[in-house]
Amino acid sequence: EVQLQASGGGLVQAGGSLRLSCAASGFTFDDYAIGWYRLAPGKAREGISSIVSDGRVYYAESVKGRFTISSDNAKNTVYLQIDTLKPEDTGIYYCAAEAPIVRDLVSWGRHESGLYMDFWGKGTQVTVSS
Repeated sequence: EVQLQASGGGLVQAGGSLRLSCAASGFTFDDYAIGWYRLAPGKAREGISSIVSDGRVYYAESVKGRFTISSDNAKNTVYLQIDTLKPEDTGIYYCAAEAPIVRDLVSWGRHESGLYMDFWGKGTQVTVSS
């Protein structure tokens, strides 16, 4: 059974940083993608970033330059580093996985909505105070 667990959220002041973690277990796929999504109060779910097992990374335009996605395959963990936090970054952050993937079909356009993600974890709350 595939399980994803997001952690690392918290209450931080604007300008601060956080590193979120997404621990994956039960994976038996060689090709997969893991994405981060944000659900902000009163807003629709927003795709933030994704990373593919072959190393490709994607970001939403709104977070480029402040968010960095990475992975530690030995730990089966994907990270989302968030720098220069803003109050509008507040929300519940979820990680999700598409597995298996068809490499030629992978793109940010495919990941952005989250509709093609097969597995979802429970989110972690990020609150940024001004």
